[in-house]
Parts: sequence; C-alpha cells; structure tokens
Amino acid sequence: MPSASRWTATDIPDLTGRTAVVTGANIGLGFETARLLAAHGATTVLACRTVTTADAAAERIRATSTAPVSTIELDLASLASVRTAAERIRTQHPRLDLLINNAGVGMSPERGTADGFEIHLGTNHLGHFALTGLLLDRLLATPGSRVVTVSSLGHKRGRMHWDDLQLSAPHSLPTAYFQSKLANLLFTYELQRRLANSGPIAVAAHPGNAHTAFTRHLRPWQRAIASPRLHLLNGWLLQSAEIGALAAVRAAVDPALRGGEYVGPPGRLGFTGYPEVVASSARSHDTADQQRLWDVSTELTGVRYEFDAHRLPLPG
Repeated sequence: MPSASRWTATDIPDLTGRTAVVTGANIGLGFETARLLAAHGATTVLACRTVTTADAAAERIRATSTAPVSTIELDLASLASVRTAAERIRTQHPRLDLLINNAGVGMSPERGTADGFEIHLGTNHLGHFALTGLLLDRLLATPGSRVVTVSSLGHKRGRMHWDDLQLSAPHSLPTAYFQSKLANLLFTYELQRRLANSGPIAVAAHPGNAHTAFTRHLRPWQRAIASPRLHLLNGWLLQSAEIGALAAVRAAVDPALRGGEYVGPPGRLGFTGYPEVVASSARSHDTADQQRLWDVSTELTGVRYEFDAHRLPLPG
C-alpha cells in the first residue's frame, strides 16, 4: 500500500510519451486533472460535451504547458456521441495510457438521457461504461495503462434500486446521484477483477468536497455555505479543485497503487486533504451487485467488453 505521507503535485512523475483522455475536462476537477497531467508531459485529450468550452480550456492549458493538448466532443448522456468520440480517439491516438472517467452530473433536475436512461446513472455510469469498453483494446495494448473512475463520498449513501434502476418512481435528486456514484465503484471493482493478469488496472478516486460547478444545483443556502468567499469559515469542509483533483491524478500515475484501490482525502469524514488509499462502503464490495451491474450495463449500452481470453480467466 502506498505511503500515507502527503502526496502532492510534486510527486507526479514525468509523463512524456503517455496519452491521457480526461472526460469533463473543461471545468473544475476535470480541468485541473488535465492541466496537471499536461504539465508533466502527457499528451492530453479533453473529452467534453461542449466543444467551445473545451477548446477554451485547452488554450489555457497550452499557455502553461508544451505537451500536446487536444479536444474531442463527448456527450456521455448519448450513446451515439460516446461511440463517435471513441472512434475519434481510436483514430487519432494509437495508444492510450490513461482513461480518466471524471465527467458527471450531480443533483441535476434533468430527467433523462438521449437513450432514455435516468440522467445520473446514464451519464455518470453507463456513458463511462460504454466509453471504457469501446477503448478497451487500446488500453490492453498499452503497457501500464489505467482506467480511473471518479466516484464520490456520496456513494456511502447510495444503493442500487434493482427493481427500478432508472428511478421512474418519484425520488429525490440525491437518491439518483448517490446510486450513480455507488455504480462507479461497483464498476471499478468488477472491471479490475476482469482485467486481472491482463496488464491494465482499474482504480477509483474521490475528490472530497471541492469548490466546483457541482454546487450550481444545490439549494441557495447550500450554495452560500459552499462559497469560496467563506474559505476562512468553510476551509475544513471544502478544498480547492486543484487539491481535489490530486486524488484522480494519484490514482492515474502513482506506481505504488494496485488495481482495485480507492484514493481520496483521508479521515473519518474525508472532506478535505491530500489523497491516500481509503476505504469504500460495504455495498461497493458486494460482488453479486458488481456482476449484476456489469450484466445490466452490457445489456443497456450494447457494449460488450472484449478481453484477451488467453490472459483472463473470467468470461466477458
């Protein structure tokens, strides 16, 4: 297990020659993740829903880094967009070292995706499940590659509603969000099991509580509490997006990490702090739920993972 000593941006190794795709990299945690990877030499692809904001983010990164930075349109709430983006990535990048499944919606009032999925599950989990599967051969062919999926502290309050996975019955926005974040972990752990002995590893991360656009869907009083202008009062509760992004970056590049580990701020609450290996909920380690979600996700997305049968004992 990696050392619990403070892990900061200075611990990021030279990433020259490595290619990283970061979803939702135009703002917040995704932007900071992409910026840190590019600052250390990685060829970085910003995969985002809105091209104009992605291009603007890429220009900001290029202003401080000489590493190649490009953008690709990706709407995780549309399987057609996911397939198009995956094909563009495959065409433009013959190798893929890091896939950072960062993008997501939180407490969104929107109802559904283009494919009729509940917006949180469809975007946060199913879109990334499909993207990862469509890029799997690139990852399998690249030594030392990793899939990093960003979950949340909220997963601890999540449960899978197997009888109504798309939450068609009346429900609260937190219920939908927490289910999707639990799904992120169930996916990571099942992916790691299926990747065993095949080269790539799957790692999960959570940023703690960070100042990001996530708060735009919160209630007014909650947004007020989370305001960066109140840092002297809420510093114990919230941290900068740059510090929050270190969890995903460490999950992506720390050579001491093993597949199936979970990285985030430590402590009982896990709100703030530099990333360490931390524990996730008992529900996230339910192997029956992991396998069930995998099967359901395959059916819903139509994406079947093609593992190397010679190195992987489990069926695809």
